[in-house]
Amino acid sequence: MRFWRFLKYEKPYIGLYAAGFLLTVAVFAADPQIPWHWRTFFYALALLLLGLAGFLLHRYMKNVQALRHLSDEDAEPLSLEAEGYREAIEQLQIQHIRALNEAQMQQKEHYDFIVSWFHEVKTPIAVLRLMQQTEIDHSSLEEELSRIEHYIDQALYYSKLDTFNQDYEIVNCNLELLVKAAVKAHSKTFISKKIKIRLDVQATTVQSDSKWLSFIINQLVTNSLKYTGDQGEISFTTQVTPHEKLLIVRDNGIGIDPRDLPRVFNRGFTGTNGRTYAKSTGMGLYLAQELSKKLGHYISCESEAGSFSEFTIHFPKNHDPYLKMLR
Repeated sequence: MRFWRFLKYEKPYIGLYAAGFLLTVAVFAADPQIPWHWRTFFYALALLLLGLAGFLLHRYMKNVQALRHLSDEDAEPLSLEAEGYREAIEQLQIQHIRALNEAQMQQKEHYDFIVSWFHEVKTPIAVLRLMQQTEIDHSSLEEELSRIEHYIDQALYYSKLDTFNQDYEIVNCNLELLVKAAVKAHSKTFISKKIKIRLDVQATTVQSDSKWLSFIINQLVTNSLKYTGDQGEISFTTQVTPHEKLLIVRDNGIGIDPRDLPRVFNRGFTGTNGRTYAKSTGMGLYLAQELSKKLGHYISCESEAGSFSEFTIHFPKNHDPYLKMLR
């Protein structure tokens, strides 16, 4: 069965042999000075068929050998086409290995995040159980519940990151209203830590998804509150430049180590402060940055250790490719 399939692909060679033989016969038959002998004709035909059979057998054996050593890098390809296919297969194998490694890495990162998330959420749950055995402080109770809600929201947004394009709507968003809503949501923390709020936010309109943008702003506020000491200050400022609109969140907290600054938006990166001053999953700023990029924005960070941290959300001023897609 394999040999007949082989002959199917060798038709050009068989046709070439037949055409050459018929052309030679035609030349001899057309020349009146050359006598025609049928015995000579059939003898030449037999030699041709024998040569063709030998050639096809040789080609068949070479093909079988090539198939057996298909995965051998040192095996010589039968043709230029076969060499091209081999190179294409090698590239596909490399891409497959890279995709597999990326999937394994992503799976490991998901696992690390889940383990870290479980450890994070266990803390407020343990505090709540302790409150059951003692006198319940309603403000502390609400604070721990808010922490649990924050961790749950973070996990939900993380799970939706890969399917973001199925759950967003670009609309006009008022930064002033979103900032005030974020401050109000964290008002009890501001009050308990006696942190001052400085609002220099104008009614600036940007194009974004209000739900996702609220989550991004809340992540920045949560981060500033976590690393700003009692009686500190957090400021919110909007600016408009010729090319973009900015929302700046600045605190006078512990700042970020210069070595950690280039990696603050990396997935799972906690840095020196995250390990020393507060437990952290290292996912808040990563999520904020990734969601910002998907919305057509991005976040930059400036900081000085022991002095301040400043996070800026950059919005395009006059052009948003995501809005064009919806039109």
